[in-house]
Amino acid sequence: MRSEAPRRFLDDEQFARLRDRRAVDPTAIAELLAARTRRPVLGDNGRLFIIAADHPARGALGVGDESMAMADRYELLDRLALALSRPGVDGVLATPDIIDDLALLGALEGKVVVGSMNRGGLRGSSFEMDDRFTAYDIDGIVRDRLDFAKVLLRINLQDPGSIATIEACAAAVAAAAAAGVPIMLEPFMSAHGPTGIVNDLTADAVITSVAIASGLGPSSAYTWLKLPVVDEMERVMAATTLPTLLLGGERGGDPEATYAGWQRALALPGVRGLVVGRTLVYPPDGDVARAVDTAAALVHAG
Repeated sequence: MRSEAPRRFLDDEQFARLRDRRAVDPTAIAELLAARTRRPVLGDNGRLFIIAADHPARGALGVGDESMAMADRYELLDRLALALSRPGVDGVLATPDIIDDLALLGALEGKVVVGSMNRGGLRGSSFEMDDRFTAYDIDGIVRDRLDFAKVLLRINLQDPGSIATIEACAAAVAAAAAAGVPIMLEPFMSAHGPTGIVNDLTADAVITSVAIASGLGPSSAYTWLKLPVVDEMERVMAATTLPTLLLGGERGGDPEATYAGWQRALALPGVRGLVVGRTLVYPPDGDVARAVDTAAALVHAG
């Protein structure tokens, strides 16, 4: 069912100003990013809560049973700006188009900004496993003074397109380490299913993906992991010493069960926080603030 739109957080005048600046003053984006107030990646409590919004660039616009839920860019930006305004939200993960919009809206001050890099593996395409880097590169992340990089690493042992993705992710890890930019790898063991690519969410598969991802590049000094919450999460976290953020995944029908799973996983050694998108930005009841506040409390408790 379609999650109800929240009451507008941004107004028409703010969006009109955004459109005008994009048309007549494109240099404003670089100027705003250059002047943006930054903060340490980890706060005083060593935790991190990031809102994810890099799905549209991969052609993944669906939430729940609505295939085009994220198609309205104004509604998406409104929800993101509301989420970023809530206490305990440390930052946002997105592609350049969304980061630039949020900069023009003044929503990035004092936030951790994560640039999403490889979006070429378009959802449902015949070439989905060849996930080329079509958004940020490390040079662009450094240029715009972003705080973090992110790559998606889906490994399909039956699809030769995966090797190009693995090699490109290794190159991104090398470039990030050379530039001193933290980079989070989101690895999966994946396979072709009847309706598209399916990620294997068993503990053994996630552990295998962790082992592969951890060894990419000439240095792991700046490498983080972004992992799904699965059964036997204790075994998964025993497989790595890298700092790890938990991903939210697809929106489920039982938010309380989802929150409980996150809470258990957040207590494990090595877990530093959450990176969650559609589950919180498009909650079933439409109450973005409440969903975000609940997750923020889980991350920053204690």
